[in-house]
Amino acid sequence: MKFSHQLQFNAVPDWTEYYVPYSNLKKLVYSIERSKVLQTQEPMDEETPNENTALLNASYKPDDDRFISALDLSLDRITGFYSAKETELYGAMESLLDDLEAQKGEVRSKPPRQEAAASSAQQQPLAKDLQRHAVDLFVQLSELKSFVSLNATAFQKILKKYDKVTGGNLKQSYTAQHVSQAYPFQTPTRQKLNDSIQQAERAYADLSGHGGDSFDIAINELKAHLREHIVWERNTVWRDMVGQERKIQSVGLGESKLVLTPFGTLDRAKVIRACCLVGSLFVFALLLNLDLFSEIEQNRCFAILVFASMLWATEVMPLFATAMLIPFLVVIFCVFRSPETHERLSAPAAAKQVFASMFSSVIMLLLGGFAIAGSLSKYGIAKAMATFVLSRAGSRPSRVLLVNQLVATAASMWISNVAAPVLCFSLIQPILRSLPLESNFGSCLVLGIALASNLGGIASPISSPQNIIAIQNMDPKPSWGQWFVVSIPLCLIGNVIIWLWLLFTFHPEKNTPHIPTGIRASSGSSEPISGKQLFVVAVTITTIGLWCCAQSIDGWLGDMGIIAILPLVLFFGTGLLTKDDFNNFLWNVVMLAMGGIVLGKAVESSGLLKTIATTIQNYVTGLSAFEVLVVFGSLVVVIASFISHTVAALIILPIVAEVGAEMEKPRPALLVMGVAFVCSIAMALPVSGFPNMNAISQENELGKPYLRTKDFLRNGVPASLFCLLVVTTIGYGLMDLVGF
Repeated sequence: MKFSHQLQFNAVPDWTEYYVPYSNLKKLVYSIERSKVLQTQEPMDEETPNENTALLNASYKPDDDRFISALDLSLDRITGFYSAKETELYGAMESLLDDLEAQKGEVRSKPPRQEAAASSAQQQPLAKDLQRHAVDLFVQLSELKSFVSLNATAFQKILKKYDKVTGGNLKQSYTAQHVSQAYPFQTPTRQKLNDSIQQAERAYADLSGHGGDSFDIAINELKAHLREHIVWERNTVWRDMVGQERKIQSVGLGESKLVLTPFGTLDRAKVIRACCLVGSLFVFALLLNLDLFSEIEQNRCFAILVFASMLWATEVMPLFATAMLIPFLVVIFCVFRSPETHERLSAPAAAKQVFASMFSSVIMLLLGGFAIAGSLSKYGIAKAMATFVLSRAGSRPSRVLLVNQLVATAASMWISNVAAPVLCFSLIQPILRSLPLESNFGSCLVLGIALASNLGGIASPISSPQNIIAIQNMDPKPSWGQWFVVSIPLCLIGNVIIWLWLLFTFHPEKNTPHIPTGIRASSGSSEPISGKQLFVVAVTITTIGLWCCAQSIDGWLGDMGIIAILPLVLFFGTGLLTKDDFNNFLWNVVMLAMGGIVLGKAVESSGLLKTIATTIQNYVTGLSAFEVLVVFGSLVVVIASFISHTVAALIILPIVAEVGAEMEKPRPALLVMGVAFVCSIAMALPVSGFPNMNAISQENELGKPYLRTKDFLRNGVPASLFCLLVVTTIGYGLMDLVGF
């Protein structure tokens, strides 16, 4: 591994700006080398070069001012940060030792008969708090020690590289005169840091009852805490999200299987995809030549709709690639009609409408949600909130399960139900590692998080792509306040039902009555809240507040999409999020949403939507809005279990909206919102949504998966049906209450 990657991988995320900027310094070295090489190529009346001639002219001083200035700047920044951090941690250490001494003195002052009672009752909560404080200090002091070591190595590496390319000897002089003399790298400073780490070890040993001969046990426990913390630090949510997108295609496929064909031996999966593609193309060509509707543009639009649905359902190509094919097809087949004259538009006119509809306020809302999710994840706010809750979950498996479900649902509300299970699965790793092999609580916990994350897909307008699609098909668009009035009670009730069902089927407390204390969840950092974190929280709360009252201020801001610009500008404009963070947005979801919007516009413009809605209306004539919701909900919960939730929403919601608008008492918003909720709660199979795909890939330390398909069938099917019942009954009442 290159040292630049090693430095990036081992650095403490919150301290990254204080490490040696190794990559930038390396670029500077190469820049200096390039400029000097160009100068040495000037005509010179010197001896003919041979194998003993230096690569660079020896007359050039290797101590380039630009490079030394950059080194000095880095060294000053490291020294300033180290001094501040040292003062903070040593002060915390003194406070810990004072509290420890006070506790010992208080116990000694008790009469003999009261001492045991005081230790077991009054002193136990204080001892636990001090023990957690000792662990935090040990972890942070160890990180500070690693900080010094990594920076020392970085200075050695970059100076060595500089000497190599310039032929100088700067490493020896700069190290002796500057690096070694800097406060963090002085021998007494390092020794003082080691002494503080040992003090934290002794304090933890005393507090945990591992003093004397059991001191090694305390050291091993502290090292285990440190390892877990390092795993957390390296397991950043955005990197996991990007990795998750790459894993989704391979979940459950296993090793490639070969089949013999007339064209040779081929991969079976590729053969199946090829057959699906040929079948889809055949159906597409057949539908283009059938007169199923009175208008040619409706026939062609129906062919495109079925073709795209087949490609999405079979996943012949990535979902976003199919979505990008839709604008191409609707333009070349002239599907769009003029809204005034209802005549078919030419290709140039249709292209203008297509591109105008692709970038809408819905896309801006999606990007604003990504910016909030990225900031909450990058600055540890999402993890800190989740950890705070989990650390107070207790040791009973039933309680830990419910708390993890609620954390997963709450995380889905703000960072999407794609990122939420990634975060939650990283949070429960200490719990999973502590369980005995015969325990089924690991499977129960992983499944509970997956089902709760699916349910969390309804929690807020930015929880899942299908919510964005629903908002696009609702007029007027719901405010965030209206959405929360409906979604939060449904999430709470659904979580309780799923929790009770999992307890009924797994009986986790039968073979795991208690989770080992001290390993339930890594404790959060005791560092004070930074200014950046406060800024992120303030912008997030402000944005959400504006979204909640969007309808009352639409005369001022116009649309929720305009509000979504606020976090984008503030987070990227201030440098809190970088270009790399922007590139790590889930652009495949954005492209999928764009393609879905174009498909919806095409179905509407061609008149196909109205024709289909009229046909369905004939079958549901006389049915109330409640009965129509039950019919569509039952249909969608089956469809969305086999295909993507987002794809189901793309296909069904425009039809539902039109059916609702054509009813005697129009209720399109109620039906669209209800059916969108049902799309999210379809969770019967491992392929039913991102959280399930993520859960089925979770394995224990022996490489054995926690879940099998039968686990989803036994628990996901009942959970889907229970949640469908909740949405179509309680959800209907709540939506009616808010005026949909």
